[in-house]
Amino acid sequence: MTAPDSTQPPALARSGLNRAAEERARPGLLDAARADAATLVLVINGDAAPLAAPDALHWTSPSHVPSGAEWAFLGRGHDGEAVLAAVFLRTDEELFAAPGGWAALRTVGGTLPAWEAGAFVEALSLGRWLIEAPFCPACGARTEIRTAGWSRHCPSCGREHFPRTDPAVIVAITSAHHPDRLLLGSNALWAGNRFSCFAGFVEAGESLEAAVAREVREEAGVDVVDVQYRGSQAWPYPRSLMLGFLAIAADDATAEADGEEIVAVRWFERAEIGAGLAGTSDLLLPGAASIAHRLITDWYASSE
Repeated sequence: MTAPDSTQPPALARSGLNRAAEERARPGLLDAARADAATLVLVINGDAAPLAAPDALHWTSPSHVPSGAEWAFLGRGHDGEAVLAAVFLRTDEELFAAPGGWAALRTVGGTLPAWEAGAFVEALSLGRWLIEAPFCPACGARTEIRTAGWSRHCPSCGREHFPRTDPAVIVAITSAHHPDRLLLGSNALWAGNRFSCFAGFVEAGESLEAAVAREVREEAGVDVVDVQYRGSQAWPYPRSLMLGFLAIAADDATAEADGEEIVAVRWFERAEIGAGLAGTSDLLLPGAASIAHRLITDWYASSE
């Protein structure tokens, strides 16, 4: 693999938040932060957060957070203030009125400032674990939250548990013979003319390179060469670390959808990709928050 040559990280890898991990074990950290009016709190409802504007999060103080949240320490803000997440199970109703409404990370993550995008993805990734994994997977007992939301202790068997991250690869495929062609696929769950890169989880005992080759062969019928690493970002749907790659198809003619997960594969010309990115065609490409968007835009820009 070769290192990415882009100077800009993917949208959700732009964190400017100081996580202050050394503070998490401090006794009473969360209680002290929740009692401080200067503390900034990002409320999460399912996968949505409140907005102050289309490109800015709405932060609140601890006293304004509804009851029933799971709390976690995210780090320190620009002036040293504590930054917390207050996480709720998804509700159909908004928890409170926000100036810009509520929006999911996948919708607005690509337009937020780096500091806020980093806080949002951290809060959602950690918050989903706090909500969805309250019991010890070894003995079934209910666990106790420790280290300001970053670990769980089982009082029954004594095990310590930590947030889980699942590595997944995502690949943009170019043609060996036609450098202005990009292979994308359409997932069975998508409606309309929506296409994206090929992706899948890394299996037990598998390298990233092997996962790239296997996933592309399974989904698109293509063998790949010259696999290049392009960057990574968290993607908490549900708990992935997406590792982005660019690869070249060994034989363009073998491209064929698996017919199950991927219902269509297609070679797109560079002009078609440009029109899709500009929104001047019916081609629907990944949103700006996704690393797939970054892989596609980097490839498109490489000819300029």
